[in-house]
Amino acid sequence: MNSETCGCVCSGVPAAADGAGCLSDLSVPVSEHGAWATAMNNLGILPVGLRGPPLLSDSVCIQRFDPALGLIPPINPLMGGALSLVPPPPVPPDMPIIKEIIHCKSCTLFPQNPNLPPPSTRERPPGCKTVFVGGLPENATEEIIREVFDECGEILAIRKSKKNFCHLRYSEEFMVDKALYLSGYRMRIGSSTEKKDSGRIHVDFAQARDDLYEWECQQRLLAREERHRRKVHEDQLHPPSPPPIVHFSEHEAAMLAERLKDDHNFGDATAVLFTWIDRGEVNRRSANSFYSMIQSTNSHVRRLMSEKAQHEEEMERAKEAFKNALLAILNQFEQISAVFTAATRQKAWDHFSKAQRKNIDIWHKQCEELRNAHSEEIMGIRREEEMEMSDDDSDESPCKRLRSEDHGVCAPPSLNEENDSLRWQLDAYRNEVELLRNEHTPAHIHTHSAEAQIQLLQQNMHTMQQQLLVLQEKLSSKEAELQEAREERSSLQGEMNRGVPSLFLSRERRREVLRGGVATEKEALLLGVISTFLHVHPFGANLEYLWSYIQRLDSKVSAGELERLMLRLPSMFRQELSGVGATLEKRWKFCGFDSLGLA
Repeated sequence: MNSETCGCVCSGVPAAADGAGCLSDLSVPVSEHGAWATAMNNLGILPVGLRGPPLLSDSVCIQRFDPALGLIPPINPLMGGALSLVPPPPVPPDMPIIKEIIHCKSCTLFPQNPNLPPPSTRERPPGCKTVFVGGLPENATEEIIREVFDECGEILAIRKSKKNFCHLRYSEEFMVDKALYLSGYRMRIGSSTEKKDSGRIHVDFAQARDDLYEWECQQRLLAREERHRRKVHEDQLHPPSPPPIVHFSEHEAAMLAERLKDDHNFGDATAVLFTWIDRGEVNRRSANSFYSMIQSTNSHVRRLMSEKAQHEEEMERAKEAFKNALLAILNQFEQISAVFTAATRQKAWDHFSKAQRKNIDIWHKQCEELRNAHSEEIMGIRREEEMEMSDDDSDESPCKRLRSEDHGVCAPPSLNEENDSLRWQLDAYRNEVELLRNEHTPAHIHTHSAEAQIQLLQQNMHTMQQQLLVLQEKLSSKEAELQEAREERSSLQGEMNRGVPSLFLSRERRREVLRGGVATEKEALLLGVISTFLHVHPFGANLEYLWSYIQRLDSKVSAGELERLMLRLPSMFRQELSGVGATLEKRWKFCGFDSLGLA
């Protein structure tokens, strides 16, 4: 195709550098404008200018592959070569695309009226490279079709039917969008005006098995690449495997025995020891080595117990700090409540406005709710402490079970543990000595080594006996101090029982007090309010009347809670029946002074 009859014209858009583009500036002499206008009038199409805005907006671009993958950037269908990095200027969406006349060697394409709606298309199949071209002239040949649509891209196959339509398969997907641009054009072969040489072509997406198969293959390839990248990323983030456990040998056993004595390497060393034992490395020759390593493992028990005791002390200090902080907060709540109480007195209350009084009431209620919640929390902590002290009084601790044979008092836990450990080591050495003595081996084999081991074990036994004596002396002194502390505690407990506080009372005594009295500060406040209310009602009051009065003070109190509290104190409140017949009702009366007089 020469420059005089170039195809697929788009004003203002340069042609592609590789020759595969379909648009170039129209170069038509000015003298032929009247001829083109006459031809368009004959076809019933309004004349249009030779210059105009771009044919397609930047929104006409597709994804090369599945959008979920996000691997291929959008491709402009008007660009046949490299991708356009600079987007074109935006075009208003309501502005119609003005198409111009396209001249080919064997035919001419006339655009449709721009005021008509654009041609409709079906949904784009995945990986579509095939288009349907309908409305062709009856005399249109395969060469004419290839001449018109070859400017949109490389055509791989043309399947033409006898019913004025055909299917074109391109080599790339973006070429389909270029072919769709020609939809709606009227094709006229040569300069003939016959009906067989004219037709309005319609270009649409076509669904082909070859396109779908290639698209699925490409998607599978991309999915494999994505899985490979994900696996490489996971392998990079995967933690390294632990080092393998070494095999047992005398040298490795000696090194492991040293590592077992180190607190930092103790965890790894015990894992190796467990693996060796589980593999079955223990035999008659290696039993002594394994026994010494197990003994070294057992020596860490005292360290763990001391660490546990240290953590318990830290927890107790934290509890004490928390309790002190709660007490400080509760003290401040008391001060704030005192401020609200002073503000609600008559001499100050009358000077506030109605809105101010309402806000003060709301603030006062919120403060009371928070103060009650904190007081309940502190009372719970105190009850837990009392229960712990009662358990210490009644239950025997493990320290009391481990008594010495000569004294009937408790020994400190640390001394008992050390004493037991030394005894176990002494017994182990004795067993080893007996084992070496009872071995039936030839006289000339291992005699020197056995005697050396026996001497070493005897020295260790002597050292252990001396340590045991020192510990027994310490134990006796601690027992004497403990006996003195017990005597002082018994004397203090007697004084406390005669005094006011119930903190050091026995569990049975406290249960007796709580069974007929009050358990919380809230119940004590309710008891005072109920007593005052019933005292000013000498003939008694029913439960609903009493509950409605207390609801004004505390809306969270229920009638059942009031009834349970009064039933629990029969010496202060008495329930009587009054009225006859339908007016029969139950009334509560205050009888605390009567029981006091009887006492």
